[in-house]
Amino acid sequence: MSDYASPELRKHLLKYTGKNDLLAAASYFGTFAVFFTTLYLALTLFETSVWLSLPFCVVTAFAGVRLYVLMHDCGHHSLFSSKRVNDIAGYVLSPFAMTPYRAMQYNHNMHHAYLGNLEHRETTEIYTMTLREWNEAGFWKRLYYRLYRNPFVLIPVGAIWTYFFAYRWPQNTPKIGVAGVLLHNLAFALWLFAIWYVFDWQGLFVFLGISALSGMIGVFLVYLQHNFEDTYWDRKPDLDFRRATLQGSSCLNLGHWWDIGTGNIAYHDIHHFMPAIPSYRLRKCHFELPPELEMPRIEWPEAIRSFKLKLWDEEQERLVPFPKERSVAAVPAE
Repeated sequence: MSDYASPELRKHLLKYTGKNDLLAAASYFGTFAVFFTTLYLALTLFETSVWLSLPFCVVTAFAGVRLYVLMHDCGHHSLFSSKRVNDIAGYVLSPFAMTPYRAMQYNHNMHHAYLGNLEHRETTEIYTMTLREWNEAGFWKRLYYRLYRNPFVLIPVGAIWTYFFAYRWPQNTPKIGVAGVLLHNLAFALWLFAIWYVFDWQGLFVFLGISALSGMIGVFLVYLQHNFEDTYWDRKPDLDFRRATLQGSSCLNLGHWWDIGTGNIAYHDIHHFMPAIPSYRLRKCHFELPPELEMPRIEWPEAIRSFKLKLWDEEQERLVPFPKERSVAAVPAE
């Protein structure tokens, strides 16, 4: 792991913060082109053969993830060189990414600001309980948390709940602006109406299935971005923010095609340390790190094993599985 305060690391990363509007436009409009083309093919072919339609459904789902990642870049004003163009592009992406732009921007910036802070876990996408809290919890709280952290619940149910319901009225909506959220919901409803008008109810249900798959890919990524064995949490005044950005965020090396399909967001440690780096430069930035600055990478086996980790152990400073039995304090002999 690199020195968290290393000026050499900062110097290396700064080289990749430059914006290239041509690359940004290619990523932006290219992703839209793939999304609309494969969606049309998926909905059209579904009437003939589910199996012919399925590959296009999967590609459309990944294109949907890319649309969200591009909107996330716009929220950081890191996609295009102009702040105004980023905001306009973010608003256009919003209905197709199924997320109100300003709400995403505000809540995600809060996530960046409080990363790794055990006293502000409400800003994280995936809630994490400490081992001490687990040991003090009653039956119902434990049962809820067990279900919540079960990947077979967290990923499908979490995706559907988040993108279809929670984002219709996101956290902090009154603070961000009710009108913007309502306009987003109207635009999203018109998008769904257009699909129904052209492809009827079957097409709409297929699209909602594609959207659910896209959301599941997103939740899978969001979980792994901060939930792995050697992640980092702490409380102030001991909280080290730079350590939280690098050690508390993962680098997922899941393959080049995965990176293309998810807009390079898997290189999340670099993103948190320097959000100004555009998504189209993140992968290159990571793989061009000098040997002395190299960061650990999580590959598929460790990524899958990470879903067994449920609780933050403050003493061991690592994420651990559920204990097999309740910890009981020793009773002194009389």
